[in-house]
Amino acid sequence: MANAAAPTAAVPTLAPPLEQIRHLAEELRLLIPGVRVGEALETTKEFNPETFWRRLNEAAVNVSREATTLTEVFSHLPLPSPQETQRFCEQVRAAIKAMIAVYYSLPKNQGITLRKLVRSTTLDIVDGMAQLMDALFMTPTQSSENNDLISYNSVWTACQQVPQIPRDNKAAALSMLTKNVDFVKDAHEEMEQAVEECDPYCGLLNDTEDNSDNHGDEEDDGLGYPNNRDLYWSEEDQELIIPCLALVRASKACLKKIRISVAENGKKDQVAQLDDIVDISDEISPSVDDLALSIYPPMCHLTVRINSAKLVSVLKKALEITKASHVTPQPEDSWIPLLINAVDHCMNRIKELTQNELELFPFAEKMKPSFILEESSQARVPIPNPVDIDLYPCCHPEDEVSALPKLNLHF
Repeated sequence: MANAAAPTAAVPTLAPPLEQIRHLAEELRLLIPGVRVGEALETTKEFNPETFWRRLNEAAVNVSREATTLTEVFSHLPLPSPQETQRFCEQVRAAIKAMIAVYYSLPKNQGITLRKLVRSTTLDIVDGMAQLMDALFMTPTQSSENNDLISYNSVWTACQQVPQIPRDNKAAALSMLTKNVDFVKDAHEEMEQAVEECDPYCGLLNDTEDNSDNHGDEEDDGLGYPNNRDLYWSEEDQELIIPCLALVRASKACLKKIRISVAENGKKDQVAQLDDIVDISDEISPSVDDLALSIYPPMCHLTVRINSAKLVSVLKKALEITKASHVTPQPEDSWIPLLINAVDHCMNRIKELTQNELELFPFAEKMKPSFILEESSQARVPIPNPVDIDLYPCCHPEDEVSALPKLNLHF
């Protein structure tokens, strides 16, 4: 019929409030992979640092405000209507996307290290908001647990970190180097404590023995009762630990000296060289961790040798990159050759103490990384004798370290 009324367009039905919250959490999490790998936006405009940091701070404040609003309206009954919930979700979505957009506006020429720090904080904010969505969806409003408030605190904490981000690549490099120094320092202290107490598992054996007294009928090697030979170091193990500790102490000294050189001589406009120094320095702490883990009983000497060689390779590369950069104005008179020589002495001693293991497993020669098989072609740098650098814990008898130079890296 000509006068028939046209069919009315279907009005989409909004999901219930909690379902909208759940969908938003999923949507936010889908943004995270893109932020991790996303590139800076290409633009012909000249980068203005002052404008960038102002926009980033404003975006973080806006996200924090939306998190507060959402927490308040979903913390009591009645829940907001589907239409109101849609509006709240759109505001949260817009705030998060604005935060990400500001991060993308930071160009690479400002430094990769700086971009990583801004990206990390941005990811923390997005993930924290997604966690808040999960808590609001899963926790009933009448619950006394207030898990939503805990999640809100994580968003707020991440937003509060924005003003603390270093403002240039040199400051970002120093921040990362300081963290790496602290990581290696902690690993070294844990190793030293275990050696000084002669208890690699911090009293685990004593606790086990006490328990075994109360369970005399149980098998000693049952669950919860590890075999004693797996908890102690042999004499050979203890001898090998000495140069390993020395190598870790040298690692800490390398990072400290690199950080000092960047602080004193680093230039803000030399972003690429600063990024290279940070990139290689970031590999030191994981390599120290690998070596530290391999010295715990039951110790495999071949694994210790391989992990030591890996650490030495990373240390030498870090020192060479630092030496070739602008942070070392006079490489020929620097501390770098001294540290390289100290690291070589540690590795040579580890090779001596693990040679028998290598001969027992000839196939390992083919499996080892190339940096273990090849002797360093770099000319040896003579070290004055004695050198005021002690790489060895003072608790060890002097005769145990007589085969190694006393190298004390207290900077």
